[in-house]
Parts: sequence; structure tokens; C-alpha cells
Amino acid sequence: MSQSNATPTTYHIIDDEAQQVNEWIKLGLRIGVSSALHPFEYAKVLMQIGFEPIAPVPGRTIFGRPAYVLPNIFTYTGYIKNIDGFTGLFRGLSPKLAGMILSSCVSEKVAEHCGLAPIELPKKDEDLTEEERYNLMVRQLSRDVVLHTTGIVVSHPLHVISVRMMAQFVGKEVKYKSIFGSLMTIWREEGILGFFSGLLPRLIADLSCLILATSTTYLVNKHIIAEKEHQVYFGSFNTFIWAGILYPFHLVSTCSIVSGSGLAAGRPPIMPLYDNWSHCYRMLKREGELKRGSSVFFRYAKKVQYTATAPYPTLSRYN
Repeated sequence: MSQSNATPTTYHIIDDEAQQVNEWIKLGLRIGVSSALHPFEYAKVLMQIGFEPIAPVPGRTIFGRPAYVLPNIFTYTGYIKNIDGFTGLFRGLSPKLAGMILSSCVSEKVAEHCGLAPIELPKKDEDLTEEERYNLMVRQLSRDVVLHTTGIVVSHPLHVISVRMMAQFVGKEVKYKSIFGSLMTIWREEGILGFFSGLLPRLIADLSCLILATSTTYLVNKHIIAEKEHQVYFGSFNTFIWAGILYPFHLVSTCSIVSGSGLAAGRPPIMPLYDNWSHCYRMLKREGELKRGSSVFFRYAKKVQYTATAPYPTLSRYN
């Protein structure tokens, strides 16, 4: 959407210097938070690919029904730390951060090239007409779609490396060790398509969540919720709900990245061999596993469905 669709009397383009400062501050905060939470993301990736080194124990659900309880995310990260030490909790972090920086730099340039530079919102929303609110929403959504799409596509090869580095924990491989070495390995074994394993379901999840959450929030705020404070709360809650609904596509993306990588985590008995991402989706749906890894605190497994991966007889670090 071109810049002419905006209402110049209501808002204006932020100047380049202020924009760059804001973007670098946001990027720094994202890097800090992402680094601090990486051990939990690491554990969640292992949960998603179906690696359960600690057998479930009999217990009860939060509703009091008998169930087999799997370790929560804190127990899981503790297991990783016991084997690889504290620094081992940050395996796969370097390509992840490199992808964030690349995504931030490239996506902003592409958005500006499309005439979608960031805009300064009006101080008082009451000063806007309904038409101006709609135009502002459409323009912001168009900018966000361009930013998300560009950022995901350009950073996905580094995301693939990060996930595979973490998945090596299962079989203790050292196949994916450095960013450059991993790029060469993927190119040699899988060609250019290997860099984009699991890209499509990841795009479907992120863009669908963005579009649906933005659209429904706009409609609800326009017709139902009048109070500004409640509108903010609903926007966050709405995004959370759509992210949960679309979670299966994130799971499929992670499994597709690991499947066919040559790692033990991408082969039976840990993971079936998938032909493509849609085959992965159908298999997980048939097994009732499309929500695997979505819950990190209250985790349950049916005994008849659980196939324990025997824990290592001795704790051993791998490099």
C-alpha cells in the first residue's frame, strides 16, 4: 500500500534518525530477552520433536483426574544442564541472534522500499474519524506483514541451523557446530531447499496470527469495547488466543526442519520420516500430537502412547 493512503493531517512519517534509534533500542531489548529465555526455548524444541528422556510418573491433572505426568520445562532444562553444563543451555543461540539482527536490518529496508516507513501515531485517538482509523489500521497491518514476511524468509536458514544445533542433543552429534560450517553442510547435503525446511508452515502460522489478531481486534474495539484500557488488554489476549490456535503449524515447522537432517532426532524411534510438511501435519493430527510442546508446565502423557527414550546410563558432555 502506498504512502498516499495515509492521512497526512493526522500522522506523519518518523524521521530517519529517530527511527534508527528506536529500532536499535528494540533490537537490543529483543536480543537480551531472547538470550535470557533461550534455555527454555531449547527445552521446548526438544519437547516438540518428541524427545522425552525422563519417563512420566503417575499423577493427576489440574482437574484431579489420574494421568501420567511428564517433566515440566524447569525439570527439562535441569536435565540438559546436568549433562552439558550451564553453557550447554545456550546451544543454538548464536545463529538465532544472527538471524534476529539480519531480519531487523533487511525487513526495515524492504518496508521503506515499499513505501511503508514507520508512522507517528496521533496522541489522541479520539481525534480520528472512523475512516482514518481504518486507513491507519490497514497501513500498519500492511507494514507488519511486509516486516514479518521479509524477516522470516531472510533469517530462516539461520533458524534451521539453530533448531538443528539444539536437536543434536538427542544423538550427541556434532554435525552442526558453527554457523558457516552448518551452512556448508546443508548446502552440500540438501542444496538450497535445505535452508528453507519448514518455512511454509512457519509463514502460515505467523502471518495468519498477525492478520487474524489485528483484524479481529480492530472489529471488536470498533463495535464492542469502548474503554481504551480494555482495548489494550483484549488486543494482547486476542493475539495469545490466535497463537494457540495456530500453534500446530509452528510444531510442524520444527519437525520438518529436523526431519531429513541426518540427525538421530529426525529418525525413528524419535521421529517418523516425513515426505513434506503436509505429511508431517497429517501424521501428527492422526496421532493426536498437534499440541505437543504447547504446554511447558502441565504436561501429560497416556501410558499406552508413551515410548520412553532411555536416559543415558551416565551423564556425558558433548562438544
